[in-house]
Amino acid sequence: MKICGIVAEYNPFHNGHAYHVQRAREQTQADVIVAVMSGNFLQRGEPAIIDKWHRAQAAVANGVDLVVELPFEWAVQSADFFAKGAVKILSDLQCTSLCFGSDYGDDFDYQQFGQQYLENQLKINETLKKLTDQRLSYAQKMMISLSENLPDIQFEENQPNHMLALSYAKENAELREPMKLVSVARKTASYHSTDLQGTIASATAIRQAIRKGQNIHEFVSMQTADLLASEPFIDWEEIWPFLKYRLQMDSIFQLQQVYQMVNGMEYRMKKKANESHSFSEFISKTISKRYVKPRIQRLCLYTLLNISEEQMATQWQQTAIRPLAYNKKGQAFLASKLIQKKPVVARFAKKEAEIYPMTLKADRLYQLLNPQIKEQNFGRYAYLIDKS
Repeated sequence: MKICGIVAEYNPFHNGHAYHVQRAREQTQADVIVAVMSGNFLQRGEPAIIDKWHRAQAAVANGVDLVVELPFEWAVQSADFFAKGAVKILSDLQCTSLCFGSDYGDDFDYQQFGQQYLENQLKINETLKKLTDQRLSYAQKMMISLSENLPDIQFEENQPNHMLALSYAKENAELREPMKLVSVARKTASYHSTDLQGTIASATAIRQAIRKGQNIHEFVSMQTADLLASEPFIDWEEIWPFLKYRLQMDSIFQLQQVYQMVNGMEYRMKKKANESHSFSEFISKTISKRYVKPRIQRLCLYTLLNISEEQMATQWQQTAIRPLAYNKKGQAFLASKLIQKKPVVARFAKKEAEIYPMTLKADRLYQLLNPQIKEQNFGRYAYLIDKS
């Protein structure tokens, strides 16, 4: 059986995503398309504009056979950890290929890069350790290290899809049975594009258009358009009062215990929170060349949820497959002998709440943001989308 994996956030699911799913099936001749999708909080430290269940539902209604959750402890991370968690889940699902969007498409051999990285990993890490300039972010240091040790590699700092694809390739190369890597060139809209043109726009442009009250029906599926019209729209400003309270009330010692709270960031965040009246004001005062917006937003979420280094490390060991939506083909695949030995969380009860407390805390925070948001775990089961 040919099983193609996709890593996604679908925030929201739009025409570009539908194109990617279509090309993934065509290029891999897959029997089943599986998407591992971020939960209610995303890689850049942002809340999803629609909850995970409805985003998964829209994906299955538009070509994906099965959507499983990438939980908070992997989803809200830098590219390397994000990729590690996603690739692990797709490997557990016995995927034979991994298809992703890329700035280069077929012009870059990601499979070969993965092998080159594996062979030169020690040298790359040694170079990283020597880069002590505190003005450089981790991503910038990695780019420098790759350039020095793998000079044939192409990349630029403003190509997030390519950088994420490199992370997939690195993690995939370390698997006992690596998946075949298939890249699909981005069509029309770039990742950061804010233009609404043609029929494919970036998720960034669509989110901005929604905030401005513009019509986005040409750029999203019917299911997504209906959801955006009926479901509450969530962004960081709704979270800001909770964050400001936490930063003002917690002591410096308490803030120092937060995961990735390093180099005195607790003092900076506490000071800027006291000076700010909105999240946009706070973030503009807190970011720097070294501490970019996504990193600060992730740190804000770790702070809100009171996540420590130990808690994060513990949660990384509790891997499971959490289905959010499927069609009949995806449902049959999930029940097949191929993956029946893997831990599948079909329902969330007291036992699951004890094993996966981070998911529970993150989703309860998400629910606090709007009274219209329904319970996200207890009593929730994967949507079955029957298109027959």
